[in-house]
Amino acid sequence: MGSNPRYRNYRVSFNFFITPGIQALLIATVVVFILQALLYTYGSQSAYAHMLTWFGLVPYGVTHGLRIWQPVTYLFLHDVGSIWHILINMFMLWMFGRELELLWGRNRFLRYYFLCGVGAGLINVVVKTVPLAFGGSPSMVPTIGASGAIFGILIANAILFPDRQIVLLPIPIKMRMRTYVFAMIALEFLGTLGSGGDNVSHICHLGGILVGWLYLRRGSFLYRARNRFADWKHQRTRRKFEVYMRDHRKEPPPPDHWVN
Repeated sequence: MGSNPRYRNYRVSFNFFITPGIQALLIATVVVFILQALLYTYGSQSAYAHMLTWFGLVPYGVTHGLRIWQPVTYLFLHDVGSIWHILINMFMLWMFGRELELLWGRNRFLRYYFLCGVGAGLINVVVKTVPLAFGGSPSMVPTIGASGAIFGILIANAILFPDRQIVLLPIPIKMRMRTYVFAMIALEFLGTLGSGGDNVSHICHLGGILVGWLYLRRGSFLYRARNRFADWKHQRTRRKFEVYMRDHRKEPPPPDHWVN
């Protein structure tokens, strides 16, 4: 059956492609969230609080309890009291992180994700530890969530795809990626000036943005460190290849006594 030239052909695609790195992060985060929900629902409140204290980001626990794993593990914990916490974070991870992984590859994307997340956590620890030098009380409130790493992904999109058009939901407002991220930075900065009653770690959000910007900014310390690490890996691979070729080089057969 031929197509009618009076009607246009529209191609509808439901290709919600998920890259390997983002898929691994989604699975790990959802599994941890299910474990949190089970412990919160069927376990004791003290056991759930103990889990947050040990695996959430507690500044005093990192500086005095030597819980050095917390700047990593806090990224996989989310508030079980609100499903929107994990849904929004994972949706933004997929929506804005997919292009970065396609551009960089899985390994570099995962390194960037954890660099921003861990860096944001460490900045949060430093900021909340400074008051101790002036007689303040230690911060024992755990910070949880992947928002620090997500904001690092946002600043990477603003740098690499500044003119990309995005539509905000539920209000259908179209704006450039760079404008959207700058607006988010302004809101997060204003959030740090408040009383902190919204239970949102604005310091972690700004920390993820700062670490991501320093990593991608040409000429910065993190930029030079990244290039030096890449050069070192290239040289190491080249040496391994040369050794392999030398060890597997086939020597010509010895001459025989026959004349062709």
